[in-house]
Amino acid sequence: MNTERIISAESLKKSLDDENNRIIDISSEPECTEYKKAHIPGAITWFWKEALWHKTDRQFVKNTEMADILGKNGIKQDQNIILYSDRVQYGTYAFWVLSMCGHKKIMMLDGSRTNWMEKNFPVTTEIPTFSNCEYIAQEEDFTSRVGRDNVKENIDNNNRILLDVRSEEEFSGRRVKPEPGLDHGAERHGRIPGSKHLFYAELLNENDTFKNAKELETIVDKIGISTTTDKEIVIYCRLSHRATLVWFSLKYILGMENIKIYDGSWTEWGSIVGFPIEN
Repeated sequence: MNTERIISAESLKKSLDDENNRIIDISSEPECTEYKKAHIPGAITWFWKEALWHKTDRQFVKNTEMADILGKNGIKQDQNIILYSDRVQYGTYAFWVLSMCGHKKIMMLDGSRTNWMEKNFPVTTEIPTFSNCEYIAQEEDFTSRVGRDNVKENIDNNNRILLDVRSEEEFSGRRVKPEPGLDHGAERHGRIPGSKHLFYAELLNENDTFKNAKELETIVDKIGISTTTDKEIVIYCRLSHRATLVWFSLKYILGMENIKIYDGSWTEWGSIVGFPIEN
């Protein structure tokens, strides 16, 4: 494990009083229900879309907007942010956006909420408050992101691997959104031509901890991707949060380079006139 980017539940438990740490619970739903039931002491909560998306555009917050959000939460640019979520991929999504906004010290709690609760580690319903502080906006870094036109232009690029990490039913074109619930999120069913398939959840253990490097290497090898490949890998899903989990695992556990995310993912691609699909 990359101990600079992944912190174990045991290590976090020992350092709950470390004032240099700021813990953020990333909620997958706007009511933040799980957080309100119980959360790690000292953790604040963000609903992922509200904190990480632009208020009107289908776009991320800018580095200046993130600086304002962090400052209002009492987080300085040199503090260590520790992320967890009720579903791991929303935590990795926050990690990705924070990294693009230039924050340097970010860690994922291994096992996220699931493992912490299973271990009966300390929880609370108390919502902490922190005094506002000045957060100096950091330099943005969008090198881990590609857009739809770039993907379309490189569909036949032999030096790029497209990796679809949705469920098999989405990849095959039977649905555009995983079950249960209404099948919605794009006009067309299918995948980007030439995509390989890897279901994102295969990279996690049952307690939501990340699988180790040896296990991950075996998984990606089965779909024909070498951990030493010099090809660019572009990952997508439906809304890109599942893609960030795979991006994080390949980059920070396997140490692979040139890993990027197509953040428009199938919600965008599946509805654009003139963009090819297969199913």
